[in-house]
Amino acid sequence: MTIFIDKTHMGRRASGIERVTEALLSPEALLPLRVSSERASRGRLSILMKQAIAMPLKAVVTPGSVWLFPGFPPSPAFGFLSHRIVLYVHDVFVLTRPHELNAAARFWSAPNFARALKKTRYFLTNSATTKTELRPFVRGDAEILTFRPAVENVFDLSPDRRTKPLGDPLILGAIGTLEPRKNFLAAAKISQALQAKLGRPVELHIIGRDGWGGEWQRLAREPGVSLHGFLADDKARRTIQTFDALICTSYAEGLCLPLLEAQYAGLPVIAPDQPVFREVLDRSGLFIDPANTRAAADLLYAVFESRKSSSHESALATANIARWNTLAAQDREHAIAFLTRISAEVMAA
Repeated sequence: MTIFIDKTHMGRRASGIERVTEALLSPEALLPLRVSSERASRGRLSILMKQAIAMPLKAVVTPGSVWLFPGFPPSPAFGFLSHRIVLYVHDVFVLTRPHELNAAARFWSAPNFARALKKTRYFLTNSATTKTELRPFVRGDAEILTFRPAVENVFDLSPDRRTKPLGDPLILGAIGTLEPRKNFLAAAKISQALQAKLGRPVELHIIGRDGWGGEWQRLAREPGVSLHGFLADDKARRTIQTFDALICTSYAEGLCLPLLEAQYAGLPVIAPDQPVFREVLDRSGLFIDPANTRAAADLLYAVFESRKSSSHESALATANIARWNTLAAQDREHAIAFLTRISAEVMAA
């Protein structure tokens, strides 16, 4: 029996979805299962042909196979094979926050995703929060299993970074594509309010490509904001090591892996007080309401004014990474058992 993994979305850029796919669903990661990857050449036509024609035909001629989709939803041609499909869901905000999507996502991705959710019986999710949010959109007999990715030190970070003199700017860092959902403008406003309270420069540095919605242009006009664009891992590492804290002000996330990855630098992480961020950060997080600029600045002022050293924050970050990776290891065992059971049922059918 073979698990076919749809990786036609791979090779475009190193986003969170691509990194999770590579980490969780490689042949090595899913041992002892037998895994085969389905890839497409670059270009929309190649991807479309692979998804709409080549993979459904292959599924028909391999009746004992199971197909796992961690990127694009399956083609409608897979609708009659719902008992052989597993969908890995990273988030559901294409359905819950359509006003923050670009045109392609709103008119193509969201309808296809909604259709796939209604047809599919088996699901894996990247967090317990996503599992809870997914439930209202799927059929009553759907089975949903959490399969969290382990967090790795992808940027080669270290808590032994330089201690800045008091007169240097305090740098809040952020990571992510510049799009409306990320709500980076709230981070800029919080940075400015914190600067006024501290009486010293506070800068917001954002690592991430220009997305849509005019966010880059709006942020470029904000005082104290530096836009770095997409950075290769080495440059990202050097930039992250200059941060005093990482801030996230997103309206919605399925996981937000960079928050965990940045903790290898021993950074305090500031995030919205929402279930997914509580799940990801536990006791190591500084939780705020991004819409309440003054209260967020007051909290951060108290933290940065009273901080004597970074050793306590580094210890919290290290402990949280260990906690998360323990959960991820347990999830992997459960996911392999889940896929093994589905494969056996398909073979017996």
